[in-house]
Amino acid sequence: MNRGINLAMIRDLPQRLIAPLDPSLMLIAGLLLLMSIGVMGSASPERLNSQLINVAVALVVMRALAQVPPQRLMHLAVPVYLIGLLLLIAVALFGDVSKGARRWLNLGFMRAQPSELMKIAVPLLLAWFFQKREAMPRLSDYGVAALLLVLPVALIARQPDLGTAVLVLAAGFYVIFFAGLSWKILIGMAVSALAAAPLVWTLLHDYQRSRIITLFDPEQDPLGKGFHIIQSTIAIGSGGILGKGWRAGTQAQLEFIPERHTDFIFAVFSEEFGLIGNLVLLVLYALLIGRGLMIAANAATLFSRLLAGAVTLIFFTYAFVNMGMVSGILPVVGVPLPLISYGGTALVTLFIGIGILMSIHGHRMLVQK
Repeated sequence: MNRGINLAMIRDLPQRLIAPLDPSLMLIAGLLLLMSIGVMGSASPERLNSQLINVAVALVVMRALAQVPPQRLMHLAVPVYLIGLLLLIAVALFGDVSKGARRWLNLGFMRAQPSELMKIAVPLLLAWFFQKREAMPRLSDYGVAALLLVLPVALIARQPDLGTAVLVLAAGFYVIFFAGLSWKILIGMAVSALAAAPLVWTLLHDYQRSRIITLFDPEQDPLGKGFHIIQSTIAIGSGGILGKGWRAGTQAQLEFIPERHTDFIFAVFSEEFGLIGNLVLLVLYALLIGRGLMIAANAATLFSRLLAGAVTLIFFTYAFVNMGMVSGILPVVGVPLPLISYGGTALVTLFIGIGILMSIHGHRMLVQK
């Protein structure tokens, strides 16, 4: 009897492992990972094994999150946010300084970057906040939500880590926008932002101001601040329609492209696979975002809809900012290309987002009370 039960459990194990996973998301993410492994083998072969380990860890985390019901995620929203906020304060007080930035916290057995946690914690908390005010959010509720968003963003920007601050700000803003923020308020915020630009400029670090100035005229410092943009745009343009071929890009192989395995991996990809490769990459991102928005539209509760919408548009923000800075239309802020760039922390964060989308899709028929 027991043997029969055990055999049945073993036989059904693959189905139980796959059950919570959304096939469309898995296919799109899998294709992006294959592209990542291919371009990593060209940009930085010595890091390929390490990236494969990062992928394995990220997939395990995604699989675990896909099984967690959205109502349980909602219960975790406040403690996860508070823990993240406390860790950011700890970084400001005791964090390790590296390359002029205080972003890491030494926990003894590992070094953690708490700002990565806030990319998920902030939309999670704001989705919970508006779920509690589902009937009729008041203007004061949007003010409280803005404060909950500004606190971690300010701590992250102070490190300084402008790239992560932008991503956290965007993730929180998407939740507030989807919660029903009126266009009048949005226009007022845009006007206020423009009016505050001179003040913000004075608060920026010297290197941040240099990046913005270099964006408009990289040739003024071609061997210094403008080197990144000049070399990356040369690589993108030299790829042409079909590209130069795998491991045949001169800018990448001769090491003219800085950070070619992380922030500027899009330049390597463009040089080797050209316009056709870029179009394939854009189509995959569009399919990923489209599938995520479809999951958000069909979600069972306001919390799930807000969270799924914000998580989905995080992928858009990653891709838009990275491609924009590598192409020379946005300042260099240190944002990786989603699911393509090397790095364990960002990859795990993104797959946490995919796992959340799968959880929301898999539990969409359950009515939360």
